[in-house]
Amino acid sequence: MLVNCTTMNEFLLMGFADRWELRFLHSMLLLLTYLATLTGNFLIATVITLDQKLHTPMYFFLRNLSILDMCYISVTVPNACVNSLTDNRAISVAGCASQIFLVIYCAYVELMFLTFMARDRYVAICQPLHYPVIMNHQFCIRATLISLTTGLLYAGAHTGNTFRLSFCQSNVVHQFFCDVPSLLKLSSSNTFSNELLSFITIMGVGGSCTIFIAWSYTHIFSTIFKVPTKERGKAFSTCVPHIIVVSVFLSSGSYVYLKPSVTSETIQDMILSVFYVIVPPFLNPIIYSLRNKQIKEALRKVVLNKLYSEKV
Repeated sequence: MLVNCTTMNEFLLMGFADRWELRFLHSMLLLLTYLATLTGNFLIATVITLDQKLHTPMYFFLRNLSILDMCYISVTVPNACVNSLTDNRAISVAGCASQIFLVIYCAYVELMFLTFMARDRYVAICQPLHYPVIMNHQFCIRATLISLTTGLLYAGAHTGNTFRLSFCQSNVVHQFFCDVPSLLKLSSSNTFSNELLSFITIMGVGGSCTIFIAWSYTHIFSTIFKVPTKERGKAFSTCVPHIIVVSVFLSSGSYVYLKPSVTSETIQDMILSVFYVIVPPFLNPIIYSLRNKQIKEALRKVVLNKLYSEKV
């Protein structure tokens, strides 16, 4: 038993299907989703960078979110596509640790960005006269740096605490990427401290962000209903998509990480993981940014300028 613990140097990831036809179909679907996500987020980041009119706190965080989402989805989807097409499910221990660290890091920073974006909407709608003072450039820079640096500590703590465990039983990870809940099911060690750490940190970080976002939108909607009906549409158009993204991200992620780590080989866990690893980066440019009139006008301007420069 001890030999197995010391010599295990890889894990085996699960696929969505065993038949080649279904694996190919899933790979193409993931690939199309991946390419669409990269394209949408890249366009948003580029347009916000090039258009001076979009250099505001709201679009500052939107650009950061788009760049983060390109990294977030790149951690899992390309490897899942290759594994599915080649039927090579092996991933090294170092690769598995890297994937866990990056997934947790990106998820943490994503939540922080979404929280700061809720604060931006709250100040813009409930305290418009103080907006330039509260949401200034220095605040945006500090908020971004705090999110990125604390994310390193958060991801590092969970990754280190996971790989201090012994894995002497099975090396088959019942997931299409490495994540903490799946590895806890494989461990032959006592995982109580790991589950306790997950519960405390998720309830602490995720819970506090959820409460703040809910509090912000309670005040936002209270303010919106006091303005004339004709002016409510614009406010709702910027708030509702943000609520949808946050709800999908938090509900699916919390369920996967907070449920008891009992052995399960169902595909339910894999599907739920899609909703916090793949769906938010894919949805953000569709329902949050590309619906925005300023983004669409700026995108049209960039495309027209590009076509004009090519003709000249």
